[in-house]
Amino acid sequence: MRILVVNSNTTPAVTDRIGAAARVVASTGTVIEAVTAPFGLPLIVTRADWLVAGPATLAALSSHRNRYDAAVIACFGDPGLDAAKELLDVPVLGISEAAFHAAAMLGRRFGVVSFTAALRPMFEECLDHHGLTARCAGFRMGPPFSGDPGTVAEERLDLLAGLCAESAEQDGAEAIILAGGPLAGIAPLLQPRVAVPLIDGTQAAVRLAEAMAGLMPRHPRGHRSRTLTGFAPEVAGLYAGP
Repeated sequence: MRILVVNSNTTPAVTDRIGAAARVVASTGTVIEAVTAPFGLPLIVTRADWLVAGPATLAALSSHRNRYDAAVIACFGDPGLDAAKELLDVPVLGISEAAFHAAAMLGRRFGVVSFTAALRPMFEECLDHHGLTARCAGFRMGPPFSGDPGTVAEERLDLLAGLCAESAEQDGAEAIILAGGPLAGIAPLLQPRVAVPLIDGTQAAVRLAEAMAGLMPRHPRGHRSRTLTGFAPEVAGLYAGP
């Protein structure tokens, strides 16, 4: 099985983190290919960033088309996810989508922790989109951030541990999502300091993508060919058909 993992921002160090975290949980024989968005922003933070990241994510998915059995959009907020599900003939999962559903199975109420509060509006909208707002115990987010997305996890490790403790002890979270591609792989370092299960969205998505690929054979979506202008050729190619 081959799984493509797309980092929707343009920071290669985040792609490396995501790829490493994905490979840790992939089953024997599953090949993980982690790729960086071909254009866009170093970090996806605002609604505007998220909208820009959608076409970039689709371009990455398209340029590797027919080389994977399932795909993961490794950006919390899942930019381009609904379009990818509609246009591609393999399962596509977002790390928000996977984390929310995994957390809902691990506890009645789950918390969301991330490194900066600037992400919260986008996360709230994504949570609502997936229909799980009522299961969320709340958000615990760090202060403004303008540094290197590739190292923020280690730089804010103690802050994240404190936020996780607040989520569990004050908000009543029975499971906690570490939200954001830049936090991929950090859960094992934090878990000994937190009393409830921690969920890495990238890792949850990879395990679920393996399952979905086994349940859903590759099949054409059957959408009619249409001409898309003004976008990257890879994105236009998705509208041209299989």
